[in-house]
Amino acid sequence: MKKIVVVGGGAGGLELVTRLSKTLGKKKLAEVILVDRSRTHVWKPLLHEVAAGIINKASDGVDYRMHAAQHHYQFQLGNMSFIDQKNQSIYLDPLYDDDGEEILPERTVEYDYLVLAFGSVTNDFGTLGVDEHCYCLDSLNQAERFHRALLNQLLKINQEGTNKDRIHVAIVGAGATGTELAAQLHHVANLARAYGMPEMSAERLKVSILEAGPRILPALPERIAASARKALTKLGIDVLEGTRVARVEKAGFITAEDKLIEADLMVWSAGVKVPDFIADLKLFELNKANQILVTPALQSTVDNKIFAIGDCCGFLQENGKWVPPRAQSAHQMASLVAKNLVNLFMHKPLQKYTYTDYGSLVHLSKYSTVGSLMGKLSNSSMFIEGRLAKMVYISLYNMHLFAVHGWLKGALILLTRKVSNLVSPRLKLH
Repeated sequence: MKKIVVVGGGAGGLELVTRLSKTLGKKKLAEVILVDRSRTHVWKPLLHEVAAGIINKASDGVDYRMHAAQHHYQFQLGNMSFIDQKNQSIYLDPLYDDDGEEILPERTVEYDYLVLAFGSVTNDFGTLGVDEHCYCLDSLNQAERFHRALLNQLLKINQEGTNKDRIHVAIVGAGATGTELAAQLHHVANLARAYGMPEMSAERLKVSILEAGPRILPALPERIAASARKALTKLGIDVLEGTRVARVEKAGFITAEDKLIEADLMVWSAGVKVPDFIADLKLFELNKANQILVTPALQSTVDNKIFAIGDCCGFLQENGKWVPPRAQSAHQMASLVAKNLVNLFMHKPLQKYTYTDYGSLVHLSKYSTVGSLMGKLSNSSMFIEGRLAKMVYISLYNMHLFAVHGWLKGALILLTRKVSNLVSPRLKLH
């Protein structure tokens, strides 16, 4: 039986193995294997909510091993370190526990078809001090690490007799992640008062967003950016556009003008890139963001047995623009590769990928949701905000749930969470 190995269980990877398990896997035409370095999947656009403590992996995450058992594919926990193209196999690093004891040795996993879907990481652009002093939100572990640090700061300032007036959180990068995190932190500061921290409030939390470019949300239309800026400013969040960070020190960010912006917690969310190890393999053709160049069928340009989807995929459109690293891109790519793998098994021609932009949305906690919806039959867009925008934003996550769980189970999960939200704390305190 042929093996299909998917590396990376993000939005695209998890949807892909779910689709393949229903087609090739269920019919015993192929053995489907998912490889990921984490045990739990959380939809990446929600990681800022994990960081703020609004959601947690227990209720909003998907356990890979349980999902694999339910959907009849295999799950391998591990980090891919090498691809042996000649022998069609990948190498997984040894796995250690918290005490440094080896749990699993280095392993090899053979494949007939390999799909790379390992996503992207934060791009620090070589800025000194980012690794030592900043939190990033690339993964579930990093989001949880920031949340623990945030709780510690909340506990400190709530202590009677403290000499601190405010907590200062500074965020570099005013894309969707940075702006959404800023709004959630404002909300969390107010929630803390109701959860055993009476001295805490939004007035005691200062949040600053630093953007090197001329405006926030540079990838989105100006009207969306202006509406989001207005909402953030109304909350008292400092929006510092045209502010480039030269280096990071323990005390805060040092700007290009050599000005210190002090901060208790620093977050770096200024752009993404594909992890450097993919370039170290010297196997694929890459673009400047380390993305793997692909054919119209999403096969790598150097090996038609290897596909790439999601953030790590470099697909150049006819208009000369790269497909953006977004959840909707990963979803569309996963759908196409699922069809193309089935077509390969059925000896049918492969389909070509075409990216469809359905618009963009930014959810600023409970305060505002703004965005644009692209017309399906034209290039026009419609600006939306308020309740309608929030409903559309929520529906995007619901569609992801339905893709990985099916309509019936997805609906039951949504219902269960609705009931749970009525009785559970609105802020995670551990």
